[in-house]
Amino acid sequence: MYELIEGILIKNGLLFAFVCVGVVMWASFWVSRHLLANRIPGVALAIVAGLALAFLGNEKGLADVPLFAGLALLGGSMLRDFAVVATAMGADLDQIRTAGLAGAIALMLGVLSAFAVGVAFALALGHTDPVSLTTIGAGACTYIVGPVTGSALGATSEVIAISIAAGVVKTIVTTIATPLLARVIGLDNPHSAVVFGGLIGTTSGVAAGLAATDPKLVPYGALTATFYTGLGCLLCPSVLYLAVRWLVG
Repeated sequence: MYELIEGILIKNGLLFAFVCVGVVMWASFWVSRHLLANRIPGVALAIVAGLALAFLGNEKGLADVPLFAGLALLGGSMLRDFAVVATAMGADLDQIRTAGLAGAIALMLGVLSAFAVGVAFALALGHTDPVSLTTIGAGACTYIVGPVTGSALGATSEVIAISIAAGVVKTIVTTIATPLLARVIGLDNPHSAVVFGGLIGTTSGVAAGLAATDPKLVPYGALTATFYTGLGCLLCPSVLYLAVRWLVG
């Protein structure tokens, strides 16, 4: 009986992956509501749980186990990009136009400030070559920009891993801190959500944090956060790399 059930679940890997994610989400929100009094958003707990489960496998995390192989497709780039596009479709274009200039300025400030912090962090770790500094600086933008930049510049796998780790930490901090600081920073309308997404940039962290704050704000923050990733992938391995190379010699 067990082998029969296992075979059915393996053949329907993607459907079982949705079930697994649903269980993790349900458990995370239950813990957040009943044990933590909503002090930590359920989405943040779910992200931490997902990262912990990833250590159970090798190259693909939990997806290395045949029973959970569907997680590789569910967590792949195709469905990720589809989710980002689907989320952005819920935005009101008039609201976006209103925040257009502010959003554009926020994008530039967000990428440059995150990159500068990442480079400073890399220097503190003892890295001095331009490739490593730029890769880790790019990772501070998002965990997608880091490896893209590292691959383009020929960075070592260790440096790329550090850049990914920096981006993941940023995502988790953004997810947890957003609902806690939303009232303080006035994050309660589409205009501020657009600017917030441009400043912070990590799409998953911004979307999760805004979902815990007000689900209606998610499309606006996710939209500029997506542009942030594209802008980072464009600037970090080119203009910002040349700037770092000029500064460190």
